[in-house]
Amino acid sequence: MSRWQPVAETLMRERYRHLVAYAYLLERDQAAAEDLVQDALVRTFTRSARFDSTAQAEAYVRRVIASRFIDDVRAGSRRAKRERVSAPRELVDSHAAPVEADADLSAAMASLPPRVRACVALRYLADQSLAQTADALHLSQGAVKRYVHDGVAALAVSLGAEPREDETVDVVSQGGRS
Repeated sequence: MSRWQPVAETLMRERYRHLVAYAYLLERDQAAAEDLVQDALVRTFTRSARFDSTAQAEAYVRRVIASRFIDDVRAGSRRAKRERVSAPRELVDSHAAPVEADADLSAAMASLPPRVRACVALRYLADQSLAQTADALHLSQGAVKRYVHDGVAALAVSLGAEPREDETVDVVSQGGRS
């Protein structure tokens, strides 16, 4: 048995649904999200993967998911052009459930440009720090700050709310993680 096999099996058994829910937030199509997760898992574990923990492997797979999504959109793939459909409620994990429960927020997220959507999803839905988000998307931290700020502002306008200045600052430095 390869060194990576136990980590991959644990990741698939315990975190697969969470990875699909995360990919769905980007793709907005259940089948495309599952394909994206499978692609990310194959890309991660066909190389000589060396992870000390399942959490470390999951973080890496999430980065691959975000990177592949951005790459697919840049390439003008069919996946990014398909009509978006709703995910079955049982496939949405508890972390993403508030997003899916609110159709207006889902539509507002879908209206964001892909890179902005990826930044907002990584920062708030995957709870990654500014540095982790920048690393995952191969962007500077300043670019991530700008995309997150623009995304939150666009979401506020789409949802008919005005962002308060103190909230915008919190977005950029959420809990001291700037």
